[in-house]
Amino acid sequence: MSSEPTEPGPGSSGSAGSSSGSFGPGKRSPRQPGPGEQLFEQLLASAHAAAPMELPALAQRFADAVGLDRVDVYLVDLQQRYLVPLGEGPPTLNVDASVAGSAYRAHALRVEELPQGKIVAWLPLIDGAERLGVIGATASVIDVALLRRCRMLASVLAMTITSKRASSDSFARRTRSEAMQLPAEMLRAFLPPRTIGNSHVISTAVLEPAYEIGGDAFDHSLTPSTLHVAILDAMGHNLASGLTTAVAMAGCRNARRAEAELPELVDTVQHALAGWLPEQFCTGILAQLDLAEGLLRWCNCGHPPPLLIRDHRVLDRALERPAQPPMGTPALLADVAWQVHEEALEPGDRVLMYTDGVTELRTGGGAEFGLERFTDSIIRATAAGEPAPEALRQLIHSILDRQDNQLRDDATLLLLEWRPPGTG
Repeated sequence: MSSEPTEPGPGSSGSAGSSSGSFGPGKRSPRQPGPGEQLFEQLLASAHAAAPMELPALAQRFADAVGLDRVDVYLVDLQQRYLVPLGEGPPTLNVDASVAGSAYRAHALRVEELPQGKIVAWLPLIDGAERLGVIGATASVIDVALLRRCRMLASVLAMTITSKRASSDSFARRTRSEAMQLPAEMLRAFLPPRTIGNSHVISTAVLEPAYEIGGDAFDHSLTPSTLHVAILDAMGHNLASGLTTAVAMAGCRNARRAEAELPELVDTVQHALAGWLPEQFCTGILAQLDLAEGLLRWCNCGHPPPLLIRDHRVLDRALERPAQPPMGTPALLADVAWQVHEEALEPGDRVLMYTDGVTELRTGGGAEFGLERFTDSIIRATAAGEPAPEALRQLIHSILDRQDNQLRDDATLLLLEWRPPGTG
């Protein structure tokens, strides 16, 4: 088995100097960093200063410096069906029917041979746990050292895209295939990244219809000890529904960041809704997962119960508990004491939360999709052992394909997986 070549290390002291925005190793002295470190420094400085749509040119300058023919940058579209080039020229690629898509789906390197004797190394663009797209590095030969530099480029680009997308419309325009409706635009402005995670846990979510969501939303956040998740479904399917969900999400975050316990967190949301939108209410599940022990704690406010997936099977009614009133006016009038439910997870367990728009879909014959068909779809999506984000992508697509990509109601899914270190 061949070993990976090593690059010269940094000098013992001294400064690398300023970056001009071009790439390529300079002369090395005992007081200067080595070529590999210089290249990395220049890449970081140039990426930090670049405008979003300058990133393809930045990637090409990197390609020229390290001996690649070209580097193409692709972002995944909003529904995770296509890989869309960030720059002009390259074609759009199908996530399910391309080598590039395989790299995205598997979170891993894929190599494609081109007819003219060239090869393309496809590498996923991943920032933390979130999949953003891929890069394609083309050359006649790509050795281990060159591949390592391509990985370096992918990491820098992923961080750069994440840091710049909130302040630029360029990425949103590239990854949308149709016009976004106003309620959906408002809600998506509040959403966290689609996927978050660390060595203990991963949480990933999807919302459909992607361009027309009205009242569904999700939230998730990590602290050193806890994963916090929420799934919300407001009454109706219009701008008022979106406002209801936005207020509920803001209340949830406000209480969570003040380190409120779950009952107090729910109280904060319901009082906010009752005070600001007294004619609206919102169902939801607000939950916390202890990362060390795997203890899941949650409050169910008028929402479908979560599903527990263990060894690719949905355990019947494992997390079913009596639901309490929705948050907002009905809950306030009921004057309830919020119950906190608990369940100890096993390593590798997945918990799926969903809105009723999923199970209330209609089949081609007009029958309700229902929990049983939904469960069958979950088993098929998870049985192949795909990573949680990919399993969820396949699950929502299987549901959409049954509906010819036309949903009457919002359908939101949130999947968390507890896999503490050392459990495989």
